[in-house]
Amino acid sequence: MNQTPDIAANLLANPPPELQRILDDPRTTDEARQAVKDVSVVSPPPVHNSLASTKKQNGDTNNAGEGRLQIVNEHQEFTKELSPYLAKWGLLDKGFAYDVVSVFGSQSTGKSTLLNRLFGTSFDVMDETKRQQTTKGIWMCPSIYGNTLVMDVEGTDGRERGEDQDFERKSALFSLASTEVLIVNLWEHQIGLYNGANMGLLKTVFEVNLGLFGGGGDSSKPKPQEKTLILFVIRDHVGATPVSNLTATLTQDMEKIWASLSKPSHLADATLSSYFDLSFATLPHKVLMPEKFESEVVELRKRFTDRSRPDYVFQPSYHKRIPADGVGFYMEGIWQQVLTNKDLDLPTQQELLAQFRCDELSAAVTEAFLASSKAVRRPVEAGQVVDGLGALMKDWLETALGKFDRDASRYHAGVYQRKRSDLLAGLHASLSSLFLGQLKNLHKIETAKFSKDIVKGTKEVGYDFAKVVTEGKEQARERFLEGAKEVKIDGTDWEYEHELALLDEDLKVIADRCRADETKKMVNTIERNIKRQLLEPVEVALSQPSPKMWDTVLKTYQSVSEDAEESYLTKAKAYNCSEEENEHALASLRARAWLSLRRKLEEQTSDATILATLRSTFEERFRYDEAGVPRVWKPEDDIESAFTKAKEETLALLPLFATVSPTTSSLLPKLPSPETSFDAESDPIPFDPSTAFVLLSPTKLLSLETRFKREADAAYVEAKRSMVSSVAQVPLWMYGILVVLGWNEAMAVLFNPLYFAMLLVLGASGYIILQLGLAGPLLQVIRTVLNEVKRIATERLREAFKEVPEAQRILNQPYLASNNSSTSHGNDGLRSEERKKGVLLSEKMVEK
Repeated sequence: MNQTPDIAANLLANPPPELQRILDDPRTTDEARQAVKDVSVVSPPPVHNSLASTKKQNGDTNNAGEGRLQIVNEHQEFTKELSPYLAKWGLLDKGFAYDVVSVFGSQSTGKSTLLNRLFGTSFDVMDETKRQQTTKGIWMCPSIYGNTLVMDVEGTDGRERGEDQDFERKSALFSLASTEVLIVNLWEHQIGLYNGANMGLLKTVFEVNLGLFGGGGDSSKPKPQEKTLILFVIRDHVGATPVSNLTATLTQDMEKIWASLSKPSHLADATLSSYFDLSFATLPHKVLMPEKFESEVVELRKRFTDRSRPDYVFQPSYHKRIPADGVGFYMEGIWQQVLTNKDLDLPTQQELLAQFRCDELSAAVTEAFLASSKAVRRPVEAGQVVDGLGALMKDWLETALGKFDRDASRYHAGVYQRKRSDLLAGLHASLSSLFLGQLKNLHKIETAKFSKDIVKGTKEVGYDFAKVVTEGKEQARERFLEGAKEVKIDGTDWEYEHELALLDEDLKVIADRCRADETKKMVNTIERNIKRQLLEPVEVALSQPSPKMWDTVLKTYQSVSEDAEESYLTKAKAYNCSEEENEHALASLRARAWLSLRRKLEEQTSDATILATLRSTFEERFRYDEAGVPRVWKPEDDIESAFTKAKEETLALLPLFATVSPTTSSLLPKLPSPETSFDAESDPIPFDPSTAFVLLSPTKLLSLETRFKREADAAYVEAKRSMVSSVAQVPLWMYGILVVLGWNEAMAVLFNPLYFAMLLVLGASGYIILQLGLAGPLLQVIRTVLNEVKRIATERLREAFKEVPEAQRILNQPYLASNNSSTSHGNDGLRSEERKKGVLLSEKMVEK
């Protein structure tokens, strides 16, 4: 105790900063200054507390850290050990019977000391000889006076973090959202200050808290609002300013802050009291008034422990209603929401300047960059491939980034790097359209060139289609890849594989289309060969009808079809056709071969052709004998028997043309299905498989039979006439009389040059006509001319005879007399006109 006067004297001679601020404060009255000095002399600072604190800072903490946990470290990482520690502290099974309190305030203002004194926790306290940061991150420790979790939050406005207020905002918002009571620790002289009292920080925290935890905007479903108690603990209160004035000032400041908030639309009318209750407490100077400080701390502690007090802080309305076993997950979820909220990331002055200048530089660089690329965009957009586009793009990028780096690298490094990345991303995005346009142009040009290469290759003699296609594809891909790699910029996520895949698909489509065209040409050529090979054998077989003629036709068809299929398969190997394509082409080829045969058979079984064949067969049997010598009918010949035999034998051949009926059914070909795709040069004739082998219907057979009988009867009549003419011959003496009587005329013609020349011309003309076989056509022309003359004459006569009755009617009309002179005169005029018309008609008729 003998050291007390010395300590007090030393304290008054060298007062600590806190005491000096009180003594120098103009608001402190002289009485208050004297009271402070008296108290300092009577109640010197407790040396044992300072020694204990110094001991703890020197490492002699025994088990000081055993009862506390750092739930958020200085790297803003939330711990995974909160639930195990709650179990260790015996709080995990408490259900709702627990409370949470945290402290908020400037660095080195005694927050940890206050918590230790209030709740008996073991948070580290500041070494007063060093004045440096003690609490890093957010710590938690249980109270020894009840089931209370106490959080010690890193102080604000510390020199260690400087202008970086990111963690301050996040830790303050976390404390406000997760605890029931938030203790705001501040000195008396800080009241009335904006930054000193952390009002700016509180404003930011309030705004974000409303956005994150203020409730949804659905007013139709109201939800009970959770409230938080904000307890302002005014430190170093010496009594110069009444407590009522201090609380009024703080309340006004909080109301102003709340009124200036940017609230969500559904919370525009919310008040401060809807979310927060304000409470106040004062504590004397810890160093100058240690005993009073301790007594006031004990009194303040009762507000946290004595439920009977009216100012008890842990009211049910403040509880978050989270069971104790879920506190770890609940707080971790809140911290994750706080971390991901961008409204807390407010920049510093250096960052603001760096952002402004970097944005200006970025805009200037981008403008110059776009101006450089404008001249190249037009040809690319027009569908042209720009040679060396990749080198141009790289040069533009290097120029833009070099200028930006030179001017922007002097500012805040983090902002510079971020803005550089944004600039680079923007430039890459601007160039990506050129990249994609170049790829599309390469794609278009290579597909067009590939088509031309195939057409050119197929025009060469002895070309191999598969080789032409393979070489064309390889060359097109190589040219595309060369152009795509040249235009790709390193460091981008651009890729040309998708466009290359599209190019491969288009090349395949073009190759397939060309192969289909070439295959179609080949099949058409084979079809023409089939028609040519079927032409003569079918005509010969059907022109000589017999029961075995269909065997000949079908054997020929089978042989021709097999040769055609073999020819196709041989040529198809060079086209690299798939099995499916070959099957389709062969099915089409078989169908077209069958249609070619069917058309030829229909042509050979037409009415005119069948009648000509029957007529020829009948004439061979009727006009010629067994030796093939023409018959000259004599009166003693049995012409009726020969006619009947020839006609019956010929009619017996007519049913052979009705259906394709070989002697063995195995010769019948397999018919194509009706849905077969023919791909023929002309539309295929639709057919019914059930009638595919039927050529003539029964009605058609009956009609042909009738027409043939008429022609046969005509041949029979002609034969009869020739036999009569041969019987009624001219007597020989008649020829002598004709010679005698016509001798003079013959001599006159022979010895007259004109007549003789005309005779020679007529004879020569007749000889030429007979030799050239023009007698028939000439007779047909003469017959046509005579028929036309006959038709014209008939029409004229019909017109003339139609006019005769009209003329006769007018001329023969009687003249009627009348007593009325006027009427008679009019009738005479009409009759006169009609008679004139009749005369004219008669004259015209006579002229005709």
